[in-house]
Amino acid sequence: MNIKWIFLTILAVFMASVALSVSVINAKKAAEVDIVAINEAVKMIEQNGGHLVQEVSKTIDQPFTIIDNNGDVLYQSDSSLPANIYDAIKNRSIIVDLMQNERVAGKLIIHSGSADPIQDMKRQLKTVLLLTFGALALLCMVYVLLIHHKVFKPFNKLQSFAVHVARGNLDIPLEMNKNNPFGAFTESFDIMREELAAARQSEYEANRSKKELVATLSHDIKTPVASIKAVSELMLMRATDEKVIKQLNTINSKAEQIHLLVTDMFHATLEELQELKVTAAEESSAVLGEMIENVNYDNQISCEPIPDCIIIADKARLQQVLDNILSNSYKYAGTPVTIASRIHHAHLELHIMDYGEGINGDELPLLFNKYYRGNNAIGQNGSGLGLYISKYFMHNMQGDIECLNHDDGFTVILKIKLA
Repeated sequence: MNIKWIFLTILAVFMASVALSVSVINAKKAAEVDIVAINEAVKMIEQNGGHLVQEVSKTIDQPFTIIDNNGDVLYQSDSSLPANIYDAIKNRSIIVDLMQNERVAGKLIIHSGSADPIQDMKRQLKTVLLLTFGALALLCMVYVLLIHHKVFKPFNKLQSFAVHVARGNLDIPLEMNKNNPFGAFTESFDIMREELAAARQSEYEANRSKKELVATLSHDIKTPVASIKAVSELMLMRATDEKVIKQLNTINSKAEQIHLLVTDMFHATLEELQELKVTAAEESSAVLGEMIENVNYDNQISCEPIPDCIIIADKARLQQVLDNILSNSYKYAGTPVTIASRIHHAHLELHIMDYGEGINGDELPLLFNKYYRGNNAIGQNGSGLGLYISKYFMHNMQGDIECLNHDDGFTVILKIKLA
């Protein structure tokens, strides 16, 4: 039901009650008394001694009673009528003396038909008012409920919707009920939500593309810079001419500077690892030999034969993991590296072992935390993200990475998922 029709119904009930009350008041007029008819009836009774009561009934339309001076009833047109002077006075009946021989012989009581017209009118007005206010109260309740359903409830939904939008939950639509008086208004809010969600998605995609571009360029730059640095260090070890040594030191220094800048840019861009795509696919285990050889700058790596198998890996990300692990060995241990491999359960395991001092046993569980650097890293360049990123890559390739100390050095175990 429409709110407008409820309001019009309340107004109509109110006007009808006013009209009915006025009609009740106008209808309750004092009964008109026919004085001529009463006088004729009195004369007729006085002259005939009450024997012509039938003719008296025809003369007077109202019910009547005839009593004598002793109060005895001589005649009643209705046996239920009051039969004494006291009740007649109480009911406001008309009392006329009946004369015989110039003395009062009795009374003619003409009943008005209502004990108290005013009280009767009050009772009827009370009934009309009670029914009217009852109907108005019921209609007002319906009106309030309808306003709550049609007005307040939609606004409560808008308030909840605004809270979701403020919190960034743009995937929750604003539900619209049928015959909602604020339909267009509500629909505009939902369109705004969709536009905000589309704008946010576009911004996210744009930022993602930029970060991926920077990450890709950083990764591509790091590899040749590392090669330049490794070759310059090798040449520096074999050089004897002072001028050549100075030039090689300059090359090595600048390569290290570029390496640090690119590393900082890479880590700053990809600090949120969700932006790093890992696309694992089936690969031959032979690719591991190529990856290891790419970082074997000074033939310091001794790699045992790798079992022939099919592994699940992202070549680019796995190369990055090996780069991180082996560069840590060169940096912190400074010893040759031995790589052994075996198939264990559902993984191909690479055991990468150096022969340095290792790290404190209490620090082993912390190595894969973001920005954590052990005590052996004091005085060395780095950001503490290499092993953290490596663990993320291995998990997304369904593998794992572990670190442990052995009797004469440090070991990193790469667990690569078998196809």
